[in-house]
Amino acid sequence: MPTDHLTEKETDAWIKETDPRLYINPLPVRIWHWLHAMGFVALILTGIQIRYSDIINVLSFETAVRTHNWVAWTVIANYFVWLGFYLFSDKITNYHPELNPKKFFEKAFAQMQYYSWGIFHGERSPHKVLPHDKFNPMQSISYQIIMLLIVPMQFFTGIMMWDVKRFESWINFLGGIKVIDTVHVLIFIFFVSFIMIHAYLGSLGATPSAHFKEMFTGYEEEH
Repeated sequence: MPTDHLTEKETDAWIKETDPRLYINPLPVRIWHWLHAMGFVALILTGIQIRYSDIINVLSFETAVRTHNWVAWTVIANYFVWLGFYLFSDKITNYHPELNPKKFFEKAFAQMQYYSWGIFHGERSPHKVLPHDKFNPMQSISYQIIMLLIVPMQFFTGIMMWDVKRFESWINFLGGIKVIDTVHVLIFIFFVSFIMIHAYLGSLGATPSAHFKEMFTGYEEEH
């Protein structure tokens, strides 16, 4: 069947009919994902060491700070690689929001029902994963908020604390170093929770390891 006259979603649907495995995550996305994951775990661990240096003595305070800063800059650079990839490739459709409020809430409510009831009773997810539409409505809106608001906010507060003197005017304008530090720590707590929830949801594939394998192979198997 020729596909040159089909839209991206129609092509995705045709591919899914002919092959139970879908190539969902291309190599750049997989590399970015694991670098980002390792970076965030390192930031969390070194952040805990910095915050509780009087209790935890795995690293010296100075080593923890230096490690935290270097990893942070690496994660920031990795973030812009992710942003550039999606802005300048056709994969940006994965993050396109549903602009029709009625359709969005209908799909989001169906997905909530699935997560709270259907998944425990053998039902299939109402969202059909496709290469150019891999996120369900709840994932899509969540990732947009996290990647375009919360992550940059964490970077911003971290950079200001990295060089307090240089950003003193900004810090004072935003309420002082305690405010900046509090926001940074609250987002840190959010990301600790997010990673645990993300890992749990990752275990809800056809098998507990299916979604994890997908982030190594790029292929998602039909449930």
